Amino acid sequence: MDVTDKIYINGAWVPSAGTGTLQVFDATSEAVLATIPDGVSEDVDAAVAAAKAAFPSWAALSPEQRCELLVKVGEGLAARSDEIAELIAHQVGTPLKIAQRIQSGLGLGVFAGLPKALAGIQWEEEIGNSLIVREPVGVVGAITPWNYPFFQAALKVVHALAAGCTVVLKPSEVAPLDAFVMAEVFDEVGLPAGVFNLVMGTGPVVGEAIAAHPDVDAVTFTGSTRAGTRVMQVGAATIKHVSLELGGKSANVILEDADFAKAVPAGVYSAFFNGGQTCTAPTRMVVPRSKLAEVEELAVQAASSYSVGDPFDDATKLGPMASGAQRDRVRGYITTGIEEGATLLTGGPDAPEGLDKGFFIQPTVFSNVDPKSTIAQEEIFGPVLSIIAVDSEEEALEVANDSIYGLAGSVWAADEDHALSFARRMRTGQVDVNGGAFNPEAPFGGYKRSGIGKERGRYGIEEFLSIKSLQR
Repeated sequence: MDVTDKIYINGAWVPSAGTGTLQVFDATSEAVLATIPDGVSEDVDAAVAAAKAAFPSWAALSPEQRCELLVKVGEGLAARSDEIAELIAHQVGTPLKIAQRIQSGLGLGVFAGLPKALAGIQWEEEIGNSLIVREPVGVVGAITPWNYPFFQAALKVVHALAAGCTVVLKPSEVAPLDAFVMAEVFDEVGLPAGVFNLVMGTGPVVGEAIAAHPDVDAVTFTGSTRAGTRVMQVGAATIKHVSLELGGKSANVILEDADFAKAVPAGVYSAFFNGGQTCTAPTRMVVPRSKLAEVEELAVQAASSYSVGDPFDDATKLGPMASGAQRDRVRGYITTGIEEGATLLTGGPDAPEGLDKGFFIQPTVFSNVDPKSTIAQEEIFGPVLSIIAVDSEEEALEVANDSIYGLAGSVWAADEDHALSFARRMRTGQVDVNGGAFNPEAPFGGYKRSGIGKERGRYGIEEFLSIKSLQR
């Protein structure tokens, strides 16, 4: 067990003003992995004061100067990439080989891609007799989730700092340990004191203190829609800029002429990736009723290939959930699906055989799912796939758009133009067409209750810029 008893404020490791501690658990063994400070609002006050004092000089640097320092931070973190991946595998349950490539790799990619992202920003332009300038919004409070902790922290922290803002970061208390590594590297590189600050604690205490603080100019939050709603409510009192990346219930629509032998296994893979603990997971597979039997067979075959176990075992494709609470939540949804009449094809609410210890879930597939049912409407955040049969393409579109969420989606068709035409009508912020590859430079953010604002690439930097017009 590691005891991490300090937070990082104004360029120094200091004790929390609070006296309590929080436990961080190993998702596989359920053992206590570490303890961290249970922070209080006084920690936020100190961190925000440091960030506010550091803002003028940091904002005065050129984008190139800020970029040079941040790229050095990325290089320092790259040297510790294996450590970061191992920490995330322990906390989140992501199989190590995936944690190395995705959890650690995507976060490092944010640093490496920064020069290109900054090059896309138009810092000044002239419109008539006005000079339009983009300048940093100020002090940013970044509140990050547990499912992709390093990547999400990198997206928010790096892009805010690149814009010229200063930052107070609060990671999830479920998976906070990689944030300590990030702070250590920031300290080693020697950014000016107060530019980057790290606090620890729970959302209702430290998260709310950040959202409510009058000297925080912007809050960027990733997490549940319920928590994001609270951030927006609290932030409204001081009219601060709030960007939210929230829940999802993405539809994977496979049209009649698609290659089902390719589309169905790919859909299962995307739904179960990171244990289903992904906000974009396409957990609603919408298929023609005439193809239902074929889809069921392909989906069960794909799900059955998901070996569940220790994330440090190379054979494992599905590790544990990140917490006991999340495991119990997913099991509850599986039970609800059975009670509401969906057909359980494989999996179920019981622990996988031989895995009574650890936060494990069986890979689960339902068919004959009512599109209005609980498991078709609510975000489960686990390896649970719902197959929904429809009688027409228009019905498929109606089902896909019948959600309070609009974060992501997928569509498959033999003809790409046909698939693109369908994708344009989906009310969601991102659509993968015929298995289109992940693009870290593309803007990411949702419609409806999936949030407001964009992340990634130059769009992520622009989220932290204000526009001023100077008339001459």
